[in-house]
Amino acid sequence: MTALTVDGVGVTLLQRRVVDDVSLTVPAGTWLTLVGPNGAGKSTLLRAVSGAVEHVGTITFDGVEVARLRSRERARQVAVVPQDPARPDGMTVLDYVLLGRTPYVPYLGTESAEDLAVAGELLDTLELRSLSERMVTALSGGEFQRAVLARALAQQAPVLLLDEPTSSLDLGHAQQVLELVDELRASRGLTVVSALHDLTTAGQFADHLVLLVDGRMVAQGSAQEVLTEELIREHYGARVRVVTDPYGGVVVVPLRSRPARGQEGVA
Repeated sequence: MTALTVDGVGVTLLQRRVVDDVSLTVPAGTWLTLVGPNGAGKSTLLRAVSGAVEHVGTITFDGVEVARLRSRERARQVAVVPQDPARPDGMTVLDYVLLGRTPYVPYLGTESAEDLAVAGELLDTLELRSLSERMVTALSGGEFQRAVLARALAQQAPVLLLDEPTSSLDLGHAQQVLELVDELRASRGLTVVSALHDLTTAGQFADHLVLLVDGRMVAQGSAQEVLTEELIREHYGARVRVVTDPYGGVVVVPLRSRPARGQEGVA
């Protein structure tokens, strides 16, 4: 298991400070979710953690700075499910998932039996076996999203970054994917960091939440501490009711500004 530490991290893009002085710690084997309105810096912070953008401050995996790792070493430490992954032309689902094994394949070498076994297990787990020979360009949005997750999990990295991982999934598959991630986190000791728009989803799955606004942290803690009606009203401009379910998860319910037509005066 691997702990993640972010210390004083800032990212500037096109002369604009997108992430500003963010510090947080994600203990090994836990799930942290970044929430915040559009443009808050969630995706950019994930890209900094993955080593995809330059940053100030330090990001470490168990005390080892990300910036000091070679690309193959970094790929063995952190896997990413991006928000808008590309679909390579002429590539089958199986070959796409096998891309996740690249950090373990020798230069000029080919995939081993172990690489094929890892990919096969993930195809079964994510219900992709019947699609293994289909071109990724022919998949539906939900099917491709599951293939992207399978590719990331094939890296067998201890840190998994998820940028809106359920954006293309229907409700049932979204729940299945997040529950699968949670099961793998528990069984394999994954450290998970996700960015999610849906506040109820964030409140159901994360151990710890961080609220970003304009690139800065304005709140962090449990779902009950971060997803409050006051903070959501202040930073999202939304009227909501926050309910705690019987299992301790948080449900965020939007409220209309005025009664629905025909409901005026109904108690």
